[in-house]
Amino acid sequence: MNAYIRLMRLDKPIGSLLLLWPTYWALFLSADGWPDLDLLIIFTLGVIIMRSAGCVINDFADRNIDKHIKRTETRPLTSGEISPKSALILFVILLLFALILVLQTNLLTIQLSFIALVLAALYPFTKRWTNLPQLVLGAAFGMSVPMAFSAQTGSIPLSAVWVFIATIVWTLIYDTFYAMADRDEDIKIGVKSSAILFKKHDQVVISLLQFLLILIFIIIGNMFNLGLIYYFSLIIISLFMVYHQFLMKKRQNKDYFKAFINNNYVGMTAFAGIFLSVAL
Repeated sequence: MNAYIRLMRLDKPIGSLLLLWPTYWALFLSADGWPDLDLLIIFTLGVIIMRSAGCVINDFADRNIDKHIKRTETRPLTSGEISPKSALILFVILLLFALILVLQTNLLTIQLSFIALVLAALYPFTKRWTNLPQLVLGAAFGMSVPMAFSAQTGSIPLSAVWVFIATIVWTLIYDTFYAMADRDEDIKIGVKSSAILFKKHDQVVISLLQFLLILIFIIIGNMFNLGLIYYFSLIIISLFMVYHQFLMKKRQNKDYFKAFINNNYVGMTAFAGIFLSVAL
């Protein structure tokens, strides 16, 4: 059982949190306050289940690659604790649970869920043919945004698109940090990533992406008429980004990973600003 918990990353909730924050941004913004309780429960459980399913299919796709990377060589599929067949069965079971949840929403949300599924299943394989698999991951993670809007309001307004874009940009930032920690080993085995694409310009590119994210957050604030407390949260987020720049200067894998983990506070702070602006 412990091996299956590790396969689904239930022992490492950071991935679920990074996916939950944009979902909560969208739910509270679309409701202009507290979303329907049933949707809050459905989307919270759905995020956790789909993140687990994503981890399973990712490890299935990378089972022969992970053995060459020190950080991943002990994963259950790579080490042989779980067979590829058992992993695929678990993947299907998780998808069925997710389907049961999404069927409690409306037709538009159900239709969007199939796009989300395709993106989530496609992402692990994009590392073979594109230097920007992080963009695919961002789109997969970002699908919770239009789904949240459609479930709450029955439509996807233009304002939701900006939240979707913010999610993609933010994912590109933090998953590049994650890829930077594995960059040397990825180069050796031929796996592609944004960290390899950006090379020595990685800090400059991430700085530009962070600046872009703040601008998008400002646009979101204006579109949803959020209050001063939301804009104060953006100042705090900017300070986190300065900290990430400091970590990057050290050029150490452990510091790249620390910057990745710290992005949880970026998402949480943005949610706090939104929540305090619309829900109280």
